[in-house]
Amino acid sequence: MLILLPPSESKTAPDAGSPADLLDLSFPQLTEAREAMLGHLADVSAADDALERLKVGASLKGEVERNTRLAAEPAGPAIGVYTGVLYDALGYATLSEDARERAARSVVIVSALWGAVRPADRIPAYRLSMGAKVARKGTLASWWKGELAPVLEDYGRGQLIVDCRSSGYAAAWKPEPASTAAIRVERVRGGRRQVVSHMAKHYRGEVARYLLEADVDPATPAELAEVLRERWEVELTPAGRGPAELILVVREG
Repeated sequence: MLILLPPSESKTAPDAGSPADLLDLSFPQLTEAREAMLGHLADVSAADDALERLKVGASLKGEVERNTRLAAEPAGPAIGVYTGVLYDALGYATLSEDARERAARSVVIVSALWGAVRPADRIPAYRLSMGAKVARKGTLASWWKGELAPVLEDYGRGQLIVDCRSSGYAAAWKPEPASTAAIRVERVRGGRRQVVSHMAKHYRGEVARYLLEADVDPATPAELAEVLRERWEVELTPAGRGPAELILVVREG
């Protein structure tokens, strides 16, 4: 089982430590692409219109300036640098030792800057989302698609892929639909059903934690649905042109 996570917009910068070594990151096939993206990001972050192109407000000016010196910034494990709703729900620090070992094998974080990293990969805090205007041509998702496809297809071959990414990051690599289950969340309130986004991050983090602690290895979306039904109300939409969707139905009121 391969669990795909998005990064987080908010990040915790390591207080100290050596800078990231690109040659030490997982998926070394992406080294040249990472070097190129680091260069693009540094150039854009130093430009007069940096905030506009990175789609951030003036309060994040300091983080944008940090993008110009990432090669010298302290680095730490990606699972500690990425923070926010999904990662709070995942609660990596409180996982059992066995669950952490499973996370090391099973969790891949798809990133606008690094392409893909695993939890222990050392990275600095940075500011770049998949919607930023940094790539020389096209979107960042389309820029990464050609780089990620051969690498992640090989890494995920023969495994069920549990896709907890948001749509922007999901566009950077689309696994084979037959071997993929995308996690969605819908809320039912007052008899009306709504697709949710912010709350979905929390539940996707909970799903990742549950699977890591449960020590399960479902082979199909249907088997995954049965595992998750032990805790949530789950609906399964079979794969078509896109992946199967596992919808967590959250009822309120």
